[in-house]
Amino acid sequence: MAALTDLGIAKLVAALSRKETSAVEVADAHLGKLDEHRALNAFITETPDRARAMAQASDTRRARGEAGLLEGVPLAIKDLFCTEGVQTTAGSHILEGFVPPYESTVTANLWRAGAVMVGKTNLDEFAMGSSNMTSYFGGVENPWKRRGDNRKLVPGGSSGGSAAVVAAYMVPGSTGTDTGGSIRQPASFCGIVGLKPTYGRCSRWGVVAFASSLDQPGPLTRSVEDAALLLQGMAGHDPKDSTSAPLPVPDFAAAARTPDVRGLRVGVPKEYRVEGTATEIVALWDKGIDMMKAAGAVIVEVSLPHTKYALPAYYIVAPAECSSNLARYDGVRFGLRVPGKDLIDMYQNTRGAGFGKEVRRRVMIGTYVLSAGYYDAYYKKAQQVRTLIARDFKQAFEKCDVLLTPTAPSAAFAAGDKMDDPVTMYLNDMFTIPASMAGLPGISVPAGLDTDGLPLGLQLIGRAFDEETMLRAAAALEQAAAFTARPPGY
Repeated sequence: MAALTDLGIAKLVAALSRKETSAVEVADAHLGKLDEHRALNAFITETPDRARAMAQASDTRRARGEAGLLEGVPLAIKDLFCTEGVQTTAGSHILEGFVPPYESTVTANLWRAGAVMVGKTNLDEFAMGSSNMTSYFGGVENPWKRRGDNRKLVPGGSSGGSAAVVAAYMVPGSTGTDTGGSIRQPASFCGIVGLKPTYGRCSRWGVVAFASSLDQPGPLTRSVEDAALLLQGMAGHDPKDSTSAPLPVPDFAAAARTPDVRGLRVGVPKEYRVEGTATEIVALWDKGIDMMKAAGAVIVEVSLPHTKYALPAYYIVAPAECSSNLARYDGVRFGLRVPGKDLIDMYQNTRGAGFGKEVRRRVMIGTYVLSAGYYDAYYKKAQQVRTLIARDFKQAFEKCDVLLTPTAPSAAFAAGDKMDDPVTMYLNDMFTIPASMAGLPGISVPAGLDTDGLPLGLQLIGRAFDEETMLRAAAALEQAAAFTARPPGY
């Protein structure tokens, strides 16, 4: 049998069910990898004692014939999910030391399915960023390197820590959240699979909020089948979340095991051929179209005319919601408190010390667009544009079953690059934001390497609550691309 840390979720479940190994052995193997690769700074909090205790309980359940879907599988949890008794920081100084007295619905679902937590991963502060360089706890290093160049690369963001730990074989899967691309873009940068479900498929209860109408939890793994299995464990209706869809959880794994796309209509949006996209990414996209065609899919050109407005509309809607959500961090009830001469002074001192530069920037933008005299000119108009974007997708899906696009406009960039130009940073999400604005599911699949030896991803977008068709197409793309590369030394 291959090394335990080389096995993905599906293969680990199979090995455990055949009693070829134990959950404790699996946990210990992966905890060893955490020790080996700690320099990546991918974890904010490691939980080795809890992992071993959960693994022992898992072995006991299996011996009783009570194995769950993810029984004994070690997972890393983005430090945006509240975990009872374990620090949850959202990558921010203002929440440093906060220990939730409750468990998020998504993580509770995973523990019920038998999964084992090895730690909480690093992220851009409050999930605001595309590089994982805005965390109060320092940036995460991508395990990949350019050929002949030892500079540190970013893993993408905001779920950069969750992507890096999967790419470095520290865990077979992790949870992330995607607001405008924060699962899919880091998956592309790190050469793994990242899936953003339909808005409402996974509960947001117990997930520290950034933009409530956009945030959606999802899985990061090394294969499409593993992403499907992890999504199956995460998803489900939650009465505690008013935006949670009251729908049954399909057998996503079965869909991922059926890479048959004969007759499937794959839409190619002409507006995604954007100036400034790396030529290698355009070439990979064309290759992906050819691969799907060779697998029996029917390629259809479609139009999403309001795509060019998605990015500016997103950067009005998301900061507006962030401004509202982050108002709760005032130093009164929980988290950091910096005293002042009066209440207002304490608010200012606490937020000034507790929030980083990018968070303060977005709060200020959001407060401005929601202010009297500007609400109609900015926020209301952005919501109207959002409706038009959703309508574009609805009309496109009358002609096709899934859409195929690039995931990101470039490969991973060096730590420190683009950091001084927020607009350039925001452009990292140009291909992922439209699906987020429409609440649609999207998945990034690693499909090739650029000339520097860095991974590049292709994105598939599906109809709302039709993750099964999207997973079937993703499995076919994965099979055709046959991506087996791994970071050098990992």
